[in-house]
Amino acid sequence: MGFYKKKKENMDKIINVLKPPGMTSFDVVKEMKRVFGTKKVGHTGTLDSDAAGVLPICINRATKVCDLILEKDKTYLCEMTLGAVTDTYDSSGMVMERSDYSNTKENDIIRALNSYIGEIEQKAPIYSALKVNGKRMSDIAREEGLENIEPKIRKVKIHSIEVISIDIPKVLFRVHCSKGTYIRSLCKDVGDVLNTGAYMSFLLRESTGNFHLEDSLTLDEIHSLSEEKRLEKYLYDVDYALKDIGRIDINKNAMKYYLNGGKINPERYTVTEETTQKESYRVYCDGLFLGIGKLTDYQNKKHLYGVKRFYMGN
Repeated sequence: MGFYKKKKENMDKIINVLKPPGMTSFDVVKEMKRVFGTKKVGHTGTLDSDAAGVLPICINRATKVCDLILEKDKTYLCEMTLGAVTDTYDSSGMVMERSDYSNTKENDIIRALNSYIGEIEQKAPIYSALKVNGKRMSDIAREEGLENIEPKIRKVKIHSIEVISIDIPKVLFRVHCSKGTYIRSLCKDVGDVLNTGAYMSFLLRESTGNFHLEDSLTLDEIHSLSEEKRLEKYLYDVDYALKDIGRIDINKNAMKYYLNGGKINPERYTVTEETTQKESYRVYCDGLFLGIGKLTDYQNKKHLYGVKRFYMGN
């Protein structure tokens, strides 16, 4: 750990952690603070305590990109169990009701799941980190009771659902979805459609944005690599998280102007990779990643201006 403590001022990186079940996302953050010897650590999207999977952790100035990773699509592997509804919509909760599922057919389950593909309105679980009047719904539920909460309804998008296996009452499927999607709520809603009830009995996050399960590190691996002083080669630069958007390179004489918030005219930049992300681009100068910029019309020309600056130089 001392190795990283000495280097912490230059350790502006992202680490792809495989969060184990039984730990909160904040628990993982605390663990990474100890590993890297710094207080400036942030995660990129809460993963339920009972769930496991990909949890990118940002170190030092890389925390500036946390919210952008949070915006990325996610992929989950989920097991849904028919026949019961719990107050948390997952296996950690109290069973509120039980239903008969003996007449449920595989095709009924597949149809019910597929009916949620696309943009949907989803009711968030009451036992969640979402806030009402600045307070987490889960805290309100525990302190004041379920009757004092009106669950939040949000628009989310389910890009695809792949059914892997059905062994009633167990259903294993993979979901590719937008940020903010609660897989627990999806299971609950499918159970309502089938009139059998359902809850989430297992969840594994396989990817978030450009970070994938096969490239993640367990906490034991992280500690071992840290002690062996080999962890650094498993860390990601900030721009890795943003590689799905385009790239602009600016001239050296425009770098200081860009960093100070000025608009860069087209004679001083080159679009080297096109983007489909609402005109957003990664901005570089002489190979150095500077931040995120957008092109905007100004005096009949496309000028570049900085939206978020991540300059990692000293």
